[in-house]
Amino acid sequence: MQDLTERILQYIDQHGTVDTLDLVPVFGLDHQKIVGGVKSIESTVEGVIRTEQATRKCWELTEEGKVILEKGSHEAAIFRAVPAEGIAQAELMKSSPNAKVGFSKAMSNGWILMDKSGGAPLIKRKVETIEDAVQGHVKAVAEGRDGEVPDAVKAEYKKRKILTEVVTKSFVLSKGADFSTSLKKLETDLTVEMLATGIWKDLMFKPYNFEALGVPPERGHMHPLMKVRTEFRQIFLEMGFSEMPTNNFVESSFWNFDALYVPQQHPARDQQDTFFVSHPRLSNKFPVALLDAVKQSHVSGTDGSIGYRYDWKLEEAQKNVLRTHTTGVSARMLYKVAHQPGGFKPVKYFSIDKVFRNETLDATHLAEFHQVEGVVADYGLTLGDLIGTFNAFFNKLGITELEYKPTFNPYTEPSMEIFCFHPGLKRWIEVGNSGVFR
Repeated sequence: MQDLTERILQYIDQHGTVDTLDLVPVFGLDHQKIVGGVKSIESTVEGVIRTEQATRKCWELTEEGKVILEKGSHEAAIFRAVPAEGIAQAELMKSSPNAKVGFSKAMSNGWILMDKSGGAPLIKRKVETIEDAVQGHVKAVAEGRDGEVPDAVKAEYKKRKILTEVVTKSFVLSKGADFSTSLKKLETDLTVEMLATGIWKDLMFKPYNFEALGVPPERGHMHPLMKVRTEFRQIFLEMGFSEMPTNNFVESSFWNFDALYVPQQHPARDQQDTFFVSHPRLSNKFPVALLDAVKQSHVSGTDGSIGYRYDWKLEEAQKNVLRTHTTGVSARMLYKVAHQPGGFKPVKYFSIDKVFRNETLDATHLAEFHQVEGVVADYGLTLGDLIGTFNAFFNKLGITELEYKPTFNPYTEPSMEIFCFHPGLKRWIEVGNSGVFR
C-alpha cells in the first residue's frame, strides 16, 4: 500500500489533476484498490491531496448483447433464415429463440415481406443484402467507442436489454495545501519516551477531533447468567423434560431435609450452613401419611433399613428455611406424581432456580446461587439410564470428556459425582452430583 500511495502522489505531482478512473490503465490495478490508496493518504496526513467525488457513465453489453456481438442481431438471424423461395411464418418462428423480436424488427426495417398471393402466406426477402447495424453498434460499445452510437439508439438498445448503463463513482485528485510526494505518518499518542528524549519536537501529531462521537455504550444484552440459564432450559426441553414450579424460596425443613432422609442432627441443618426464617417460623401443613412414613424411616427404617435410630422431632421438621437446594421441589413433585388421579405415569422434570446457603462471602462464594435440577421417574430405570441422560445433556453443551465417581448422598443410592475435563484448566473439575432415589 505504501508503494501505491507514493505512485499516486508522484503522478499528481507530474500531471496535476487526475481522475482515479484514469489511473486504472496507467497503474494496471483495480479501481477499488486505487481508491483504497487514496483513502490511505487521507487518513495518514491531512491536507496532502484534495479530493472531489465524481461520477462517470459508460455503456456495457448485457449477456444478450454479447450473443449479438458474436452471432449478429435477432433481425439479421431472421433474414438469413428466409430462403429465396420463401418460408412459412410458423416454420420461420421456430428458427431462433428470439424469432418474435427479430421478425418484428426485420419487418419494420423492410428486409422481409409477407406474400399472400399463393394462398398460404409466405415470408420472403424484400432486399438482397442487409447491413447489421445493431451488431456494428454493439461492437463499437464493446471496443469503448460508445460515443459513436447515438443516444437514442443506446436508449432503444437499453429497452431491448442489449446494453446496460453503468454509473461508476470516482475521485478527482489534486494537490492539497500541504502536498508532498512522501508521507510522514502523524503520531497519535504522546509517550513518556518521547518526552524524556525530546524526540516529540521533531514529530508531527494528528490533531484531536473533539467533535468525534465516542463508542456507543452497549446495552440490551442478556445477562450472562440468564443466557446460560436459557441455554440449559432449551436443552432440557429438547430432551423431553417439563419445567417444575420453583417459586417457593421459603421451604419447610420437612421437604428440604426430612423427606430427603437428611437426619435432624446433620451439620447441614445448623445455622452455620442454613438460613432459618423468623416469620413465619414454622410450617404446619404436611401430608399425614407421608409424615408418618418419613418419621418411621428416620427412627427405625423401612424396607429392610434400620434407620438412623434417634428421636425424630416434628418441631424440627416444621422449621422454615431458605431452601438450600431445589431437590425439595423434586421430592414434592415425586409425591404428587405418585398420588395423581389415574395412577403413576412416567415423567421427566427439570428446574433452574435460586438456592441459599449461609456461606462466608468471598470472591467465589455468595449466599445465593443457581442450581440445575433434573429428575426422571419411570419403571425399570437403572444407573446406566442415569449415565446416558448425563452424557446426552453434557454433549449438547459441548462437553464430551466425562467421568463418574461413587459418592454418598442421604437420599440417593447409588450416588455419583460427575467430572469433566476442562481444556483451559488442563484438569478434571466437578460439574454435578446425582443418584437413584431410595
